[in-house]
Amino acid sequence: MVCFRLSPAPGSGLFLLCLVLGAVSSYALELNLTNSEKATCLYAKWQMNFTIRYETTNKTFKNVTISDHGTATYNGSFCGDDHNGPKIAVQFGSGFSWTVNFTKELSAYSIDSIFFSYNTNDSTTFPDAKEKEVFTVYDRVMFTIPLNDIFRCNSLSTIEQNSVVQHYWDVHVQAFVQNGTVSTKEFLCDKDKSATTVVPVIPTTAPAPTTTPTPKEKPEVGSYAVKNSNGTCLLATMGLQLNITQDKVASVFNINPNTTDVTGSCHPQTALLRLNGSNIKYLDFVFAVKNENRFYLKEVSVSMYLVNGSVFSIANNNLSYWDAPLGSSYMCNKEQTVSVSGTFQINTFDLRVQPFSVMEGKYSTAEECSADSDLNFLIPVAVGVALGFLIIVVFISYMIGRRKSRTGYQSV
Repeated sequence: MVCFRLSPAPGSGLFLLCLVLGAVSSYALELNLTNSEKATCLYAKWQMNFTIRYETTNKTFKNVTISDHGTATYNGSFCGDDHNGPKIAVQFGSGFSWTVNFTKELSAYSIDSIFFSYNTNDSTTFPDAKEKEVFTVYDRVMFTIPLNDIFRCNSLSTIEQNSVVQHYWDVHVQAFVQNGTVSTKEFLCDKDKSATTVVPVIPTTAPAPTTTPTPKEKPEVGSYAVKNSNGTCLLATMGLQLNITQDKVASVFNINPNTTDVTGSCHPQTALLRLNGSNIKYLDFVFAVKNENRFYLKEVSVSMYLVNGSVFSIANNNLSYWDAPLGSSYMCNKEQTVSVSGTFQINTFDLRVQPFSVMEGKYSTAEECSADSDLNFLIPVAVGVALGFLIIVVFISYMIGRRKSRTGYQSV
């Protein structure tokens, strides 16, 4: 345990700041603030990382993820007084700082606001940044918690603001600790309230189970295009959902096309579509020509940051998906799964791609996947059956009516 004696605001008395780093291995940061009477006044433990998107001197954009807070200091953290609310202030790395402010109301307190600052003068983290200065992003949270409760949110929370994506998880905080004792009564965030998974007790000799990912809603469909000197050479429209399993923990990520950049290249025998975003270093789709008259998806590779700051990377150059004739496009409106490996699959929705022979920036006639074509085949069959049934009903009605007519003539 490392303790610092800080100089407080006038009239607030002295207090001690004690840090416990690494005491609980599952938490990156743990903070205990004590006042002049050595009683705990603020307690917090949490994990966080930041992904920053910045412009380079080459007028391109890069993403960098900050997840190492091992050299953190907490200068400026404050228990609060009659005039100012509590504050957690963290400094780490080369010019990074993070601050969260709390406010108090009658029987509740609020996580009021979060500030995050970074300095692009840091040539190690931002070696080719176009603008060299300190940037600060601000987010007004205003999340209210009962005064005597400790706030808990194990689920992932994400804040996106001004080219910075902030991730928080395993959060436990009580900003106004009563009588020096951290509360055992938890106030849960909405995501934790809706969680229904119960962690089973597993014998130490048994392997740990793979957790089931929380089902995600259908991803938004994005339109992507790759251009060369001759104009648009590759078109793709699709919703993408990534399924990742690492250390027996399954995660699902929906790609947001509004925050995704697209690059690529086109060659006579191959074509590349590359996507990258705030947490995706790259997601590559490589198409190839076969038998000189058809194309297919030959390779998928990915490298992305997970919420715990680790990097997940995998590739497979021996795939065979999305097969269609050259000069046409491939289309599949139904959900499809591209199985890259046992730990990585991609679900696609409303898919249409044309990696070769794009004319005037428009899709050519589409070859449909079997799932779509089966549906299209069933529709005329169903219509034909219905018409046939209708004809039979009309014919039977006609025959019955004719018999009645004959019976009437005989009675006369």
